[in-house]
Amino acid sequence: MEKKILDRAQLSAEREAYAKCFELQKKKVLVCGGTGCVAGGSLEIYEEIIRLVKEKGLVCDVELCEDPHGETVGVKKSGCHGFCEMGPLVRIEPFGYLYTKVQLSDCEEIVEKTIVGEEHIERLAYKMNGVVYKEQEEIPFYKKQTRLVLEHCGHIDATSIREYLAIGGYKAFEKALFDMKSEDIINEITESNLRGRGGGGFPTGRKWAQVARQTSPTKYIVCNGDEGDPGAFMDRSIMEGDPHRMLEGMMIAGIATGASEGYIYVRAEYPLAVERLKTAIAQATEAGLLGENILGTGFSFTMHINRGAGAFVCGEGSALTASIEGKRGMPRVKPPRTVEHGLFDEPTVLNNVETFANVPLIILNGSQWYKGIGPENSPGTKAFALTGNITNTGLIEVPMGTTLREVIFEVGGGMRGGSDFKAVQIGGPSGGCLTADMLDLPLDFDSLKKAGAMIGSGGLVVMDSSTCMVEVARFFMNFTQNESCGKCVPCREGTKRMLEILERIVNGNGRDGDIELLSELADTISATALCGLGKTAASPVVSTIKYFRDEYEAHIYDKKCPAGGCKKLVTYVIDPALCKGCSKCARNCPVGAISGEIKKPFVIDTQKCIKCGACASACNFKAISQQ
Repeated sequence: MEKKILDRAQLSAEREAYAKCFELQKKKVLVCGGTGCVAGGSLEIYEEIIRLVKEKGLVCDVELCEDPHGETVGVKKSGCHGFCEMGPLVRIEPFGYLYTKVQLSDCEEIVEKTIVGEEHIERLAYKMNGVVYKEQEEIPFYKKQTRLVLEHCGHIDATSIREYLAIGGYKAFEKALFDMKSEDIINEITESNLRGRGGGGFPTGRKWAQVARQTSPTKYIVCNGDEGDPGAFMDRSIMEGDPHRMLEGMMIAGIATGASEGYIYVRAEYPLAVERLKTAIAQATEAGLLGENILGTGFSFTMHINRGAGAFVCGEGSALTASIEGKRGMPRVKPPRTVEHGLFDEPTVLNNVETFANVPLIILNGSQWYKGIGPENSPGTKAFALTGNITNTGLIEVPMGTTLREVIFEVGGGMRGGSDFKAVQIGGPSGGCLTADMLDLPLDFDSLKKAGAMIGSGGLVVMDSSTCMVEVARFFMNFTQNESCGKCVPCREGTKRMLEILERIVNGNGRDGDIELLSELADTISATALCGLGKTAASPVVSTIKYFRDEYEAHIYDKKCPAGGCKKLVTYVIDPALCKGCSKCARNCPVGAISGEIKKPFVIDTQKCIKCGACASACNFKAISQQ
């Protein structure tokens, strides 16, 4: 139970007391409690470390106390550290050690050698090109980042309001509540040029100002935590790892616009995020930072969580608010805009998780500080989910304007296995492909728009030469078609027709004129679809045709997949110069398509071959290849 804080003086006193307790935790063990590491068993590791620390006779803190009596060891369930493929992750402070791929059996050694003996365990450290990295900040994956929104993820207990207060949490809310007028807050956000991190890049201050001008006595603050792009998990990690930062941003928006209620729309597939948000809201309410007459100022603000069913279209503003209202999540014609008639037909501020998480930083440090990061028209940082054929995958945060080359080859460590970079899909199903010619393109709203792509929510899928770009377009079109709400004909029927054509092409049945028909359908859908999701549905197809038209033509006219990724366009052949006649390929063929004599070259009957690849996998002499 949190002590109810009644005024500003008490808030400062509580923050000071928790900060003292935090400082007395001379050693801290931060076990990653993000979804990825939890799936790998990190919660069992957390419990085992607590047990072992206590077994050693050390004072173990799993929650900050208000009246500390000496040095302790803090064991914490943190949020996502970002380096997801290396999980479960454990960070040990004050040394800055990061242990990777930790198993339950490693806990005793960690406690004995590092917590008690203050030794580094080399076998658990990250290694690259023969270099052992002791400290997390020296690992290239982290060293090249600028973590502002994610600064607390992996460094504090994600489930503790006391810890958030100890490191200065809710100071921005306090400043906005006591030292600023609503117009001052809006002016600061406007001057910072913070742009919405949900994909559209709309100026946040302008949106807040529009809601503040509305005369209705009822207004709402809505946070979009739906994050429907395949492979994207930036918002999820913030909600799991630093939920109070996001709540603080929403509360400041409430002060600025005169709203007294906030709604968080988060997909039900994020159960851990929902759990952490519920905990954070309950803690803030018990502490008197949410509810009625907050800190004796007369300002009231309450928070609600709504779980969505995972519909991609509910990432669109009007569909999202309709879903919160209990209606089917479908977009509506605009105007009126959400800022005028949004949730329950009242003026509504709608921003995504990352946008709200930026707000406390701007209020505390000022708009000029924020504008000093990244380009003038797209200041600040951006979190990306880096996935695909790349050495280091995970959650990253870099300044806006960072080039694609820096992200892939410095933060990401280059292509996996030394393969050749081919393209990156940015912005998910609403985005587009960037090619090798664009490696020096700055990642910001305006530069990407000129290149025919968009940041979207921040998914980056890196592809190498083995990736078929026609299949990539088919994959995203299949996703978009399945997720279409069906309300408007261009999106419902147009995406279906495009998907049918793409499926014909990858199955070897492409026809002359298919490329032109795809382009025509894309133009029609983009011009006539009802909502932003429909208007961008064809973007992956348009960009792949633009930059990889030769692959489309090879599929259609030569009936070949240059990347070897489309099964029905692959032909397996045996090189007689390499074949030793061992018959292993024939013995592994499930349909008996391979024949020959021992110690003589074997032959594949292409009519019988089902193109499963079992023969190529079985051959020890690399005599079987795709054509």
